[in-house]
Amino acid sequence: MLRQRLKQESSEQLLILALPRGGVPVGFEVALALNAKLDVFVVRKLGAPGHEELAMGAIASGGVRVINTEVVNALHVTPEEIEEIALREAEELNRREKLYRGERPPRRVQGESVILVDDGVATGYSMRAAVLAVRQQAPKAVMVAVPVGARETCEELGREADAVFCFRVPGEFVAVGQWYRNFTQTSDEEVRALLDRASQRPGQNAA
Repeated sequence: MLRQRLKQESSEQLLILALPRGGVPVGFEVALALNAKLDVFVVRKLGAPGHEELAMGAIASGGVRVINTEVVNALHVTPEEIEEIALREAEELNRREKLYRGERPPRRVQGESVILVDDGVATGYSMRAAVLAVRQQAPKAVMVAVPVGARETCEELGREADAVFCFRVPGEFVAVGQWYRNFTQTSDEEVRALLDRASQRPGQNAA
């Protein structure tokens, strides 16, 4: 399993940043296995106009924006459309950050060894945005860990992160959900509950 492999690789204190919503249950288990601190790192996909499930990019905390120029050019998406969608997603990003953390401040990233966790990567644009955003906060290292991912995406992430752990890299990859027995959407309430449980573990509130 992913957490067992990370436990074998790890020899230092880590900060787990999980991408909500689906990455939080995975990140929670990884944090338990590694006795690591856990927080969320909110990233929002930018869905292409008329093709909302198709990522034309992503945004993350800190004003980071990653754009898939191939999709934008193929669908003739205008700069005005990109800006409109990005502004709308930024509002949702801010809403979720407040919802998930409540009064808890974000974990300090500077000087920390960070593992970004999600339930899987397909195009990888959300994870790329997360890596770039965390880099801006001067961490010691930025790593990526996912249970399953498209081979090309995991290789591309390896050029941007200090290390990438893709537990399963299938030969034919269609979507993340096909590799789960149960891929029911994680709710906001479940995210908050897992973060609350993680914050109550000994040593989790240390600066």
